[in-house]
Amino acid sequence: MQFQHKIAAVLFGIFMLLTTPVALANLLPEDNAVKSEYMEVQRDSEVYSLVGEHVIPVGEVKRGQLIQVFPADAEYYEFKFGYGTGFIDKSDVRGIGKSRKVKEDDLGELHKPLTNQNLITQRPTNVYTAINNQSEVFGVLEENLRYPIIGKLKDSLNNTWYEVNIGERLGYISELDAEIDSGIPVLTYHHMLKNDENKRFRNTSTTTSDVAFSNQMAYLKQAGYDTISLYQLEAYLHNRINLPGKVVVLTFDDGLKSVYRYAYPVLKNYGFRATTFVISSRIKRHPQKWNPDSLQFMSISELKEIQDVFDIQSHTHFLHRLDNKRQPILLSRSLHNIEFDFEHSRRALSQFNPHVLYLAYPFGGYNKNAIQAAKDAGLHMALTTVRGKVKPGDNLYTLKRLYILRTDSIPIMAERIANKPSMPVAH
Repeated sequence: MQFQHKIAAVLFGIFMLLTTPVALANLLPEDNAVKSEYMEVQRDSEVYSLVGEHVIPVGEVKRGQLIQVFPADAEYYEFKFGYGTGFIDKSDVRGIGKSRKVKEDDLGELHKPLTNQNLITQRPTNVYTAINNQSEVFGVLEENLRYPIIGKLKDSLNNTWYEVNIGERLGYISELDAEIDSGIPVLTYHHMLKNDENKRFRNTSTTTSDVAFSNQMAYLKQAGYDTISLYQLEAYLHNRINLPGKVVVLTFDDGLKSVYRYAYPVLKNYGFRATTFVISSRIKRHPQKWNPDSLQFMSISELKEIQDVFDIQSHTHFLHRLDNKRQPILLSRSLHNIEFDFEHSRRALSQFNPHVLYLAYPFGGYNKNAIQAAKDAGLHMALTTVRGKVKPGDNLYTLKRLYILRTDSIPIMAERIANKPSMPVAH
């Protein structure tokens, strides 16, 4: 317990540095040029890592196992853990005597993580030293972890095993003990009203009720989901960060006053974070008197007030309109025109956020010009309304999202965001 407190205290500063938007957006794989050595674990030893925003116990390494460690704080060593760093108490490991030869595992080019391939642990999960559950146990991974897979192997009974790297040692996890990561759900919301005041928008699918939203957020909290930022999502898509198994991204399009009025207090109460994609030309200079019969947009002061919960990103400046054929006007604009708008939006939103790196296409409409303009304007990712989850290997400028409607029951929501493959369907 004392070691855990020490780790948490020392790593809080590291966490604060690594979880800034710029750091997460530009996170690079760690440099292993620091001198390392293999050491033997003297007792079943609990290990820790930064997962999402918290330094937590992530499992244990069994007595007698070897791991490659790096010099660190006076009380712990560092070692490779997933896409980040693990920590082990120095008193739990010892140097290897000259009589013991280390047979290093082959971790060359053939053992780079497979694209799109992470596993998710649903319970404490044994990591074996061979593809046989009668073989020696190297260690245990805790539940609710995403962990990169190096390879897939078949045993003599044709069962699949996932190959992983922990501390530069190869370990094996049975497919019966873990699930393949199907991606992270990015949930989409727009307008929000109380049922008794919703007269104009009852037939609008993108308008949800305050009660439905509150119940959905209560479910996420009760079911153990964490909310992550788009900066963390980008790092996940680049295979640069360890995340829990149960995470969602919450997004709100347009920058509507109803989000300030109804969603913000609920999210703040649960300690959740979210992103609002703001139409920068529609920001009001002063707050408007509440009128549930019209679509109202947040003011400068309201946007600043919600920033303890909401990250502010772009929903374009003047391009959130339909043409006379009811098609998104963005689709008929030139590359130069779109790029100019995206850059204008970034500048306009810089008063709230100096790190406007993400865009939601208006009405979900995009084409080759829109994608190229997003890249040229310096945006890192762009989101659509095509239904599905996101995972490493996806095109960063056509990312999918999911709608949870006011008519969807909590069991339907639970099924939609659960870790299972989903077929993308155009919204």
